[in-house]
Amino acid sequence: MNMLLTSFAPYRLRLLFRGAFLLLALATVALALSVLQQEKQLSYNNYQTSFKKSQQQISATLRHPVGQLALLNPPGDKKGTGLHPLLLPFSALDFDDQNKVQQAITMSGCLVQYGSSGSLCVGIGNNPWAGGFIYAAGNFNSATLVPHQRGDLMLNQSHRIKVSVTLRGQSYRWIAPFEVDAPNRMQGLRGRFTGFWEDDANKPNARPVKEFRGWVWQKAVCNQIELDDADAACKKNAFFSLRLPIAVLQDALFEKKRPVWPPEDLDQIQVQLSVLAPNSDEVLFDSSSVPTAAPFSLGELQSSLLPGETLRIRKLAGQNDLIKLAGIVDNADDSWNLLTRLIRRLPVGEFDQPLDSVEEISTPLGNYEVILQGDVRSVSKSLSVVASRISWYVGGMLLALLLAWLFIEIGIIHRITLLTKRASSLSKTVKGAGGLERFDVSDLRSSDELGILASCLHDLLRRVKEDVEREAIRAEQEKEMWHAVGHEIMSPLQSLMVLHGTNEDPSNRYINRMQQAIRVLYGSASPSEAFQSTVLQVTEIDITTFLKHVASNAPCVGITQVEFIGADLPVMVRADDYSLEDVVTHVLRNAERYRVAGSAITMSLITSETAASITIHNQGPQIALELIDKIFEYGVSDQHDSGANGNRGQGLFVAKTYMAKMGGTISVENVSDGVSFTLSLQRGVS
Repeated sequence: MNMLLTSFAPYRLRLLFRGAFLLLALATVALALSVLQQEKQLSYNNYQTSFKKSQQQISATLRHPVGQLALLNPPGDKKGTGLHPLLLPFSALDFDDQNKVQQAITMSGCLVQYGSSGSLCVGIGNNPWAGGFIYAAGNFNSATLVPHQRGDLMLNQSHRIKVSVTLRGQSYRWIAPFEVDAPNRMQGLRGRFTGFWEDDANKPNARPVKEFRGWVWQKAVCNQIELDDADAACKKNAFFSLRLPIAVLQDALFEKKRPVWPPEDLDQIQVQLSVLAPNSDEVLFDSSSVPTAAPFSLGELQSSLLPGETLRIRKLAGQNDLIKLAGIVDNADDSWNLLTRLIRRLPVGEFDQPLDSVEEISTPLGNYEVILQGDVRSVSKSLSVVASRISWYVGGMLLALLLAWLFIEIGIIHRITLLTKRASSLSKTVKGAGGLERFDVSDLRSSDELGILASCLHDLLRRVKEDVEREAIRAEQEKEMWHAVGHEIMSPLQSLMVLHGTNEDPSNRYINRMQQAIRVLYGSASPSEAFQSTVLQVTEIDITTFLKHVASNAPCVGITQVEFIGADLPVMVRADDYSLEDVVTHVLRNAERYRVAGSAITMSLITSETAASITIHNQGPQIALELIDKIFEYGVSDQHDSGANGNRGQGLFVAKTYMAKMGGTISVENVSDGVSFTLSLQRGVS
C-alpha cells in the first residue's frame, strides 16, 4: 500500500487538480438535477393543491345560480338566431318587486349587455305549473319617462316598449306604453307598462292584455356625465320587468299527457324587445343590436382548468356529455423532449398517474355529473419548458469549466509535467557537475509566472554547477593535504616505534594508537569518510582489566580523578582494543571538559547474560535539549570557537562510528547532577 501511494506521489497534485474540476462539473450537474427534483416535487404538490382548488371552484360555480343557469342552458347547435329565452334556475320571477327581480337576474347572470344602451334578461321559470310565461327584465337609459294618459288613443306620445315573441309558426306582438304610478322626486318614477296587442293598439275600443304585466322604476338622479360632453342631456337609468303570456305554452300545460318542460324548442323561440322615445320612433334600446357581453356559459369554465386537465359534464339520465373542456397548454413547443423524459424519471413522492374527481350537482330539473380529470404528467411538460431555458445557463457553466480546465491544463499543468519529468530524470542520473548540462529548461522560459520560475531554476542550476565544481576542487585539495600530513607524520612514528618497540614500554601502546589513526586518515577524502570506511579487528577482551587500565593511564593524557567502579572479575566482550580505547578516551575528554572542578569521573560496569554496559558519569551542566539528539553527528559542538580550540565536533562521531562497527551502541542522558554516557557491548562466548 505504501509503495502504491509512493508511486502516485508525483501525480498527486495533478490528480487533485483534475479531480477538483471533475467534481465541479459533477456538482454543477447534480445541483441542477437536485433543483429540478425539488421543483418537480413542489410542482406536484402545488398541482394537487391547485387541482383541488379548481374542483372546488368549479363545483361552487355550478352550485351558484350562475352555474345553474349554465347547466340548464347547455351550449348546443342552436337552430334559431337572435335572442332566445333561457331556462332560469328559479321556478318563477317575482316580477312586480324591483329588488327581488334585480337580485334574481344578477345572481343568475342571465343579463345580456348591449354596451351603454342597457341590458336584458329573457327567460322562463323551471316550474311549468307557474304558468306559461316568458319573463323579460333589464334596464335602459333615457330622459325622464313621459307617461301615457289613460283614455288617450295615441300611444306614441309616451315612452313605450315593443315586444315580439315568435315560436312554432306563431307570433305575439305587444306595445306597452308607460303609465306613471307614484311619482316621487326623491325616489324617482315608478310605473307600469300596460300591454296592448300591437294590431289593436290605436283602436278606440282597444283593451289591455289581461295577463301582460310590466313594471318600471326610474332613478331620480342623472347618470354620470362625461366632463368633456357639456351638451349631454340628463339621462336616468330605468329598470323594467315584464311578464309575457304565451298562449301556446299555456295550452300545452293542460293537455292530457304530461307536459314537457322546458319546451324542446326553447332555443328556437325568438324574442325581440325595443324601447321607443315619445313622439317619435327613436329607439332607445333594441335587443336586436349586437350584444357586448353574453350570459355565463359552461365554456367559460375552461379558464379555470390547468394545463392537462379535462372537464366533462353530463346529465345523470343521459349518456352524452353536455360539454367537454380541456386546459390550454402554453408553450407546448418550447421544451426539449429529452429534458421532459429526464424530468419524468426524477424520483418524487407521487406517481405519474391521472387525478380524478367526480361530483354530483343538483338542479331543479335533474342532477348532473361533473368529472374533472388532471394529469400530473403535464407538470413535467410545463417544468421542462422552464428547464429548457435554464439548461443554457447550466451548459454555459460547464463550458466555462471546460475552457478553464483546458487553459490551465495546456498552459500550466503540461509545462509543470515537463519540468517535473526533467527534474526527476536529473535526480536519478546526475552524479556530478557534468550531468547538470543535460537538464535544460530554456524552452520553458517565458514572461508568465511559470516561465519566470523556469528562468530562476535555470540560473540556480548554473550556480549549483559552479559550486559543485568548486567543491570537487576543494575536496581534491583536502585529500592531497591529508596525504601530505599522513606522509610527514608516518616517518617520525616509524622512528618512535623502533625506540619504544617493547610491550613493557608504556609509550608503545599510545604510539600504536597514533599509527592506527594515521592509517585511517591517510589517503581518505575526508575524516568522516575515513572513520566510516575503517575496518576494525574485533576480538574478545577482558573489559574489567581494560577499564582498570584506562583509569590508571588517564592521568597520562591529562585526565585526572578517573575512577572505575565494579567487581574484580573478568568479563569478556567483543571489541577492538585500540578502537574501544579511542571511544572511552573521547567520552572522558568530553566529561573532563564539562565536569565540576575537583569532582571525579566514574566508570561503572553492569553485565547481563548477553551484554555489558559501561556508564561514564560526570558532575556538571546538562546537555541542551536541542543538542542531545545531535551530539553524535559529525561537526556538531556546543562551542562556537570549537574549531579554533581544536574541537571539530569529531570525537563523539568517532565514538558512535566505532561502537557500531564493534556491534555495540552508545547513548547519552541528562541526570540530576550531570551527564551519563552508556556504552553497550556484546558478551563473548569464553
